[in-house]
Amino acid sequence: MAEASQLFKEFKIQSVSEFFRRNAAMLGYTGKVRSLTTLVHEAVTNALDACEEAGIPPYVRVEIEELGSEHYRVVIEDNGPGIPEKYISHVFGKMLAGTKAHRNIQSRGQQGLGISGAVMFAQITSGKATRVVTSTGGEIVEAWVKIDVDRNEGKIIKKERHPNPKGWRGTRIELEVKNVRYIRSRQGVYWYLKLTAIANPHAHIELVEPDGRLIVFPRSSEEIPDPPVEMKPHPRGVLTDDVYRMAKKTRRATVKRFLVGEFSRISDKKVDELVEYITALRLIKTEKDHKVREQLYERLVKGEVKTVLRSFRGYTKVLKNVAKIMEKPPEKLSWHEAEEIVTAFKYMKFLAPPTHGLRPIGEENITKGLRGILKPEFVTAVTRPPKVYSGGIPFQVEVGIAYGGEIPSGFDVFRYANRVPLLFDAGSCVTTIAARSIEWKRYKVDDPDRTPLILMINVISVHVPYTGTGKQSIANVEEIYNEIRLAIMDAARRLQTYLSGKHRRLHQAKRKKTFQRYVPEIAKALSVLTGEPEERVSEYFISFIESHFSAKEGTAEVSENA
Repeated sequence: MAEASQLFKEFKIQSVSEFFRRNAAMLGYTGKVRSLTTLVHEAVTNALDACEEAGIPPYVRVEIEELGSEHYRVVIEDNGPGIPEKYISHVFGKMLAGTKAHRNIQSRGQQGLGISGAVMFAQITSGKATRVVTSTGGEIVEAWVKIDVDRNEGKIIKKERHPNPKGWRGTRIELEVKNVRYIRSRQGVYWYLKLTAIANPHAHIELVEPDGRLIVFPRSSEEIPDPPVEMKPHPRGVLTDDVYRMAKKTRRATVKRFLVGEFSRISDKKVDELVEYITALRLIKTEKDHKVREQLYERLVKGEVKTVLRSFRGYTKVLKNVAKIMEKPPEKLSWHEAEEIVTAFKYMKFLAPPTHGLRPIGEENITKGLRGILKPEFVTAVTRPPKVYSGGIPFQVEVGIAYGGEIPSGFDVFRYANRVPLLFDAGSCVTTIAARSIEWKRYKVDDPDRTPLILMINVISVHVPYTGTGKQSIANVEEIYNEIRLAIMDAARRLQTYLSGKHRRLHQAKRKKTFQRYVPEIAKALSVLTGEPEERVSEYFISFIESHFSAKEGTAEVSENA
C-alpha cells in the first residue's frame, strides 16, 4: 500500500488561469464556429460597456482576416474611453478581475473572465501574444500581452508609445487564433453582430468578413442608455458568507451602522426588529415540545414576533444580549452571529429591492432595432415592470415581436441577457421554455413554422442566473419564467389585433373583387332594361362598391384603435 507522502508527491495548487486553460469549453470555447463567436463576443461586450459608461455613442468595428486554414487574425476596435496603461496587463491577462464582477450592478459580463479568456484562447491555439493599442486621449500605447497561467497574471512582453496628434481615443485588440472557422451560420460572428445591433440601436457596428466584404449595421437611435447604477444587496438575496465577508471589509463603526449603510431596505427601526427576531429564534430553539416549537415558528412567519417573545419568561435578558451584537465592531462579527442575522432576514418582511439601477432597452428602442435591421411589416414591444427572484434579486423582462415584411417564413426566438445575444444552449434556456409554452393559435398564429415571426426576449438583472460560465443559457427560475410568459402574451395580443384587422381587410378585398367581377354583366342587363348607357350604369355600380367598402374599412380601423 502506498504511503500518504508518496500519494501527495504530485500535489499542486492550480491557478484560475491554469484551470480555465484546461477547461476552455466552460467559457464557451467549444466547436470551431462557436469559439470564434465567443472570442468576438467578449471583446464587443467590453467595447459597448465602456462606451456607454463614458456616455459615448458606440462605434465598434470587427475585422476578420484569414491567414490560413482555420487560422485567423481577429481585430476589434472601439471609440471608448481607452484603458489606462497600468491596467492593461490586468484587463487582458488576469482571470476574475474587472470593474463589475465584484459589484451589485447590471452588466453584460459578470464574471471577470471574458476578455482575459479570449486572450488565453488565442495564446493556447496560436502561441501568439495579443496586441493591444489604446489611448485615453494622450499618448497611444501599444502593448503585446500574454498570460502567465501559473500566476494568473498578464505579462507585457513588448510595449511602445506613439504620439497622438489627432487625439484618438479608444481601444484596438488584435488576436491571432487557430482551430476556428468563419461561416455565416446562425451561430457565427455575422449573426451575433446582427442580433447585437437589434438590441443596441444606439451602436454603429461594422464587420469586415474574411473575403473583404464590409457589412454595416448603422445606429438607428441617438439615445445613449444611462449607465446602470450599483445597487445595495437586499436582505432576502444574501447568504451567511456574504454578510460575514462584507462585515470584515466595511468601514462602518458598528454592526448596526453596517446593516443600515450597506443593505437596501434596512433602517434603524428594521435593525430593532431584527434584534427581536434573532432573540425569538434563540428562544424557540430552547423549547423542548416539538408541537409548541412549530407553532411558535408559524407565528414568527406571520410576523407575531412580540407575541412569541412574551411567551418566554426572562426574554428581556436575551434581548439585551442580542442588542449588544449590533453595537460591536463589524469585523468582530462571528460566523454564527452572521448566520443568525441571515436566518432572521428570512422571517422578516421587507420592501421589494430598489430597481432604479436596472437599464432596459425600452419599448421604443426595441421597436427601432427590430424595424431597422429586420424591415418587418408589423412590430411591437413590451417592457414589464421590474420584479425580484430568490426573494431579493431584481430583474426585468422585455419582449419584442416582429412580423412579416422581409422576415422569412418560420418562427424564431432571439434570446438576450442584459442586451447580449445568447446563440447557444437554447434548449435548456428559460426563454425558450417560456416561448414554447405559449398557445400561439390563440393569437391568430395558426402555423408558427410557416409564419414570418420573430420573438425577441431580453432578461435584465444585476445577476442573471446563467446555467454555466459560458453565459449562453438562463436557468429556469419560476419568477423569470412567469414574467417572460406575461410579456409574450401582452405583445402577442397586439399582434392578434393587427392580424385580425389584416384578415378582415383581406376578406373585404376579396368580396370587393367578387362584386366588381359581376359589374359588367349587371351593367349590360340594366342598360337593356332601362335604356341607360352601359358605361353610365357601370360607373354608378363601381362608385357604389368603392364607397361601401371604404366605409367598412373606416369602421374597422376605428374598432381596432379603440
